[in-house]
Amino acid sequence: MTTALDTDVRPEDRFISAFKVNHGQALNGTNASIAQQREDAIERFAQLGIPDNNLEAWKYTNISKIIDRPYTLPLAPEIPSVDPSDIAPFTIDEMDAHRVVLVNGRVDESLSDIDDLPSGVVVSGLAEAGAEHPSVVEKHYGKYADFENEALTALNTAFVQDGAFVYVPSGTVVKKPIFFLHVTAGQEDLFLQPRHLFVVEDGAIATIVEAQHSLTDAHTFTNTVSEFFVGERANMEHYLVQDEGSSASQVHTRAGQQKDDSVCSTNTITFSGEVVRNNANIEADGSFCESNMYGLCIGKDEMHVDNHTQMDHVQPDCNSNELYKHVLNDESTAVFNGKVLVTRGSQRIDAYQQNDTIVLTKDAQIYTKPELEIYADDVVCSHGATTGQVDEEGVFYLRSRGLSERRAHILMLQAFCDEVLSEYRVDPLRDYVTEKIRQRFASYFS
Repeated sequence: MTTALDTDVRPEDRFISAFKVNHGQALNGTNASIAQQREDAIERFAQLGIPDNNLEAWKYTNISKIIDRPYTLPLAPEIPSVDPSDIAPFTIDEMDAHRVVLVNGRVDESLSDIDDLPSGVVVSGLAEAGAEHPSVVEKHYGKYADFENEALTALNTAFVQDGAFVYVPSGTVVKKPIFFLHVTAGQEDLFLQPRHLFVVEDGAIATIVEAQHSLTDAHTFTNTVSEFFVGERANMEHYLVQDEGSSASQVHTRAGQQKDDSVCSTNTITFSGEVVRNNANIEADGSFCESNMYGLCIGKDEMHVDNHTQMDHVQPDCNSNELYKHVLNDESTAVFNGKVLVTRGSQRIDAYQQNDTIVLTKDAQIYTKPELEIYADDVVCSHGATTGQVDEEGVFYLRSRGLSERRAHILMLQAFCDEVLSEYRVDPLRDYVTEKIRQRFASYFS
């Protein structure tokens, strides 16, 4: 079942009308509280409306023009046919992982390989988890992603159908990465709204890798919301590779909470997309937490990539690290707005935030705004931003050692990226990403 969004009315009204017709299409096994949350979310979306440039948080990103297209909103569990050969370029065969393939936001079991999971670990679609593990889903679903102030989170909450689900019980170590390969397919222009939930309980350890790719040239808009919970003394590493192509746009919202003595790291790299907006929010709701947010954008053509982050320190004795870098070529644009919030009473916080950008052409643009909001006095917090071009002295030095000008520029750009890439703890993934970056830089100077 699909719904065509009517382009003769406001985008907000299209979604509201679609919800009234199809609001029964919910998660399998949805209980009354989640059903009510859907109703509350569409009401809030109607109040907020699609964000535009009049909002400070969306000042440099016009998402409304991308949403105002004749998309199809798929609401049935139909999955387009995808062959193993179609996804072969994206599987990262060198990475030994539990692999789950999602096509248009739904799990395709025929393409997945999630055997030999540790006892008690659940890796599945969110709809399946809602039916088979309702207590876990109800405890965490909708608790970390705020739809009261975020219109697109409200829209996702209203229309949620399926997505990725991970549950790692207390004390369990998942040795291999859990790899979610997201692909879009089909001939229609699609508006997709997957919802992911990752729960890593007390003392557990898990690594989650996500990669987004497209098998279609049609226009797509993916409005993703990911929620995560990291329990006491737990460790969760998260990696996201965005490479859906020039006709794909997305808003990807990640929001999660940490408890005492936990470690949470998220690392995002963006290779392509018409308009990409990443919202990342971590709440360190426990003492002695470590939180890390890293990002890298390799811009080309007319890509527009907007990274908005918020690190909330609401308990004392924690530290956070945040580093985002951009390399912008052609007419690409990047936006960075990072905020660190230290609430009253959250003493002895050590927070670091940095955004660095290399602009290769006069038509590329960067808008950057690192922020600190501090209500405690015993803290060590810093933030900064730099923008510039390739260091020509460094290029000259490399050329004096026998390298060509082209090779010298490529090495300088690779060195600039290495500070982020060094945070990758999954070696095959780092090698895969590094090679894609090398190929991109080589194309810059061909």
